[in-house]
Amino acid sequence: MRFTLKTTLAATALALSGTAALADDHGGMKTIVDIAAGDDRFETLVAAVTAAGLAETLSGTGPFTVFAPTDDAFAALPEGAVEGLLQPAAKGDLTNVLLYHVVPGTVMSGDIAIGASRVATALDGADIRVLLDGGVMLDDGSGGMANVIAADIEASNGVIHVIDKVILPGNTPDC
Repeated sequence: MRFTLKTTLAATALALSGTAALADDHGGMKTIVDIAAGDDRFETLVAAVTAAGLAETLSGTGPFTVFAPTDDAFAALPEGAVEGLLQPAAKGDLTNVLLYHVVPGTVMSGDIAIGASRVATALDGADIRVLLDGGVMLDDGSGGMANVIAADIEASNGVIHVIDKVILPGNTPDC
């Protein structure tokens, strides 16, 4: 299955490199998808966004706040989970997982008071609890926390916060 994932990632990177070159000029800033496609930490995320058919949406005007899991975060999922989610038959589940990582509007890390928490509604309709306590963290859907390891990466259509875990909505099948 590793070959299938690597083939999907390579094809996605090739497709998105052409898409980025054709993208509209957004005042000199890149879109969320352009930034992710140009960053080696997000190969799996870019493949997933493409497989779910969300690249055009996340390249749109937004604004969006994306909590972007790294490749290492995806690799920490149970064996076969990523490959399974990238299959055409799992497109609905994949879309739900990805939309749980996106909040409408722009939420910067400084928008949360120290020691406070904020509930943000993701594009899938579920609530995400975000808190600032020694760093920005998100409830990962299983009682644990995902840490924001790089915050406030500004794009023409929103902001990216890099996270160290894939967060799962409560109604997503066990991956």
